Amino acid sequence: MALNGEAVASESIVKRVAADIGGTFTDIAAITDKGELLTWKVPSTPPNFAHAVASGIDDLFSNKEIDLAHIEEILHGCTVATNAILEQKGAKTALITTRGFRDVLEIQRIRVPKLYDPLYQKPVPLVPRNLRFEIGERLTAEGKVLVSPDFEELGAIIERIKAAGTESIAVCFLHSFVNPVHEQLVGKILREKLPNCFVSLSIDVLPQKREYERTSTTVVNAYVGPPVREYLGTMIRQLRSIGVKGGLMVMQSSGGILDAASCLEKPAHIVECGPAAGVVGAEYIARKAGYKNVITLDMGGTTAKASVIENGELSLADEYEVGGGMSSSSALVGRGGYALKLPVIDIAEVGAGGGSIAWLDRAGSLKIGPESAGAIPGPACYGRGNEMPTVTDANLILGYLNQESLAGGSVPISRTLAEGAVNSKIAEPLNLDLLATAYGIHTVANAAMMRAVRAVTTYRGRDPRDFTLFAFGGAGGLHAVDLARTLRIKEVVIPLASGVFSAVGLLYSNLEVNETAPLLSLLSAMPRKKAEHIFKNLTTRITEVIGGNPKEIRFRRFADLRFQGQAYELTIPFEDDGLTKTGLVNLAARFESYHLARYGHAFSGEFPVELVNLRLVGIKETKTAKVKRSIADCEIREMTRMAYFGPDLGSVSARVITRFALTELPQKGPMIIEEYEGTAIVPPDCTARVDEQGNIIIALT
Repeated sequence: MALNGEAVASESIVKRVAADIGGTFTDIAAITDKGELLTWKVPSTPPNFAHAVASGIDDLFSNKEIDLAHIEEILHGCTVATNAILEQKGAKTALITTRGFRDVLEIQRIRVPKLYDPLYQKPVPLVPRNLRFEIGERLTAEGKVLVSPDFEELGAIIERIKAAGTESIAVCFLHSFVNPVHEQLVGKILREKLPNCFVSLSIDVLPQKREYERTSTTVVNAYVGPPVREYLGTMIRQLRSIGVKGGLMVMQSSGGILDAASCLEKPAHIVECGPAAGVVGAEYIARKAGYKNVITLDMGGTTAKASVIENGELSLADEYEVGGGMSSSSALVGRGGYALKLPVIDIAEVGAGGGSIAWLDRAGSLKIGPESAGAIPGPACYGRGNEMPTVTDANLILGYLNQESLAGGSVPISRTLAEGAVNSKIAEPLNLDLLATAYGIHTVANAAMMRAVRAVTTYRGRDPRDFTLFAFGGAGGLHAVDLARTLRIKEVVIPLASGVFSAVGLLYSNLEVNETAPLLSLLSAMPRKKAEHIFKNLTTRITEVIGGNPKEIRFRRFADLRFQGQAYELTIPFEDDGLTKTGLVNLAARFESYHLARYGHAFSGEFPVELVNLRLVGIKETKTAKVKRSIADCEIREMTRMAYFGPDLGSVSARVITRFALTELPQKGPMIIEEYEGTAIVPPDCTARVDEQGNIIIALT
């Protein structure tokens, strides 16, 4: 195995290259046909993030006999759609809707990020009221036409949209998911009259009931469409400039990849694509290593993300919000953002990363984030002008990080600058010594991350003690053991190339398309022929998008179920017995079991089970060469450094080694495992070893 620029076998071929953009660093990863893992890490380059990707790929292969023209696919995870929403820098968007529903975006749902906040203000709609237009049209709940669209009124709306300089248009009519004819007619006219506008129809984005969620999702799709189109266009041009001719594939929020052209049709599907790749990679590695229940912790420079893999399956949700304090699909944690009802890996995210700034509130309490120093200027220790202390500065002072540089020497750092920032901004105002203050920053960052972990475990009825913690991201290994100890988890896994693991996860991702169709019925009385017809149509649509040999596509069927009278559903997979009578009985039983595990109760026998939607997922598995671990190809070095492990243990001498100095026999801490992409901490009362895949296994006592 070759890492970060080491020599590779002659005549090696690379077909897939992954690029993951973070707030601080951009990570590049590739696997050669010989099984050599290549990684590279470069600072992100806002606002032109594509530049870092192109330069990173060029740097990675600059001294290798690998022709960039042979690369078939660039796999990409980005935050452009998320940033457009969070920074309110999306396209100028208009909304056309049924008369009487202009203010659906304003009314929203009663969801707030904090339970008691008298000063809370709802997020400003992405479409201002003067650009929300009503049109005379109406369908019944069964899809029958009551009022045909008023095309004269539509013409006047088009002129107002032109005059306003609108870049994008969302169309969402009442009950259109039952009968799409009105939206299709209006959409056709808009595309003819306004060819330069991005047009988003709810029947294409979310053909499901619930007016607010459907309208909000369609508006978000329209709002991020133009910036995503511009970004991906720039990315493709940058890649072509360095000689890469392969296609661009983009990670979706659900954990599958899709070609850039298809993503441009439904850009809302990539809003939460950034954190998804790491979870996909963790699922792949966990499966290979024999772990079924895993909590993932991805701590980068700006945020920390947590998710769950349970019984070998990714934890998915079909609704989440962006821009409400904590980004999460959980209804029990911070909400109040913009709703998207689309498939997404259930990830909770908090503003606690390596670059998160430590500060004191007016009461003198220590806070971490959500503001981050980012890539520019970066933590105080980078020496680029930032004088505020960050989590990275604290970890440097504690002795956890290399005292001279990060990323294999490419990022020089200064302990003196870190100490100055922590002393002046935190330690002196609180009258604390330097090490105690740095450890306090480290501990408060851990507490912030606990919110994310608990959001996907205890808040979901899961006991963290039944799971193994998989930690990755540039800072994940620095905090993993402390979090595991608090959660009473006995084992921590640090996967190979953990600091660029989201990029590695992209290499293991599969082509995936999700489609949904409404079908409201009691499950026991489901019209099975109609359901089979719906699945057949969804199969055709998915096959057209994925392309290639249909026999290579694996399909999975799901049903959105609820007890009659409930307002929300749970998504339950069909098994091999499918739509048979026995299959439906078993489906209802699985729903009741899941409901009991999720909420602590089930209405078995009291209320019938109701079907709301049918879902179909098409998956085309991609082939990636297996990574071969070869210690002979990797540097083994050892030294010692003083590191502070809290007031009970104080500062102790810790071994500083690389991953490849470990064996399959446990070694006692304290150890600091330094790698090109990141660092892992093994406290004095823990042991560490490596498995046959090169994963670090830390056992807590």
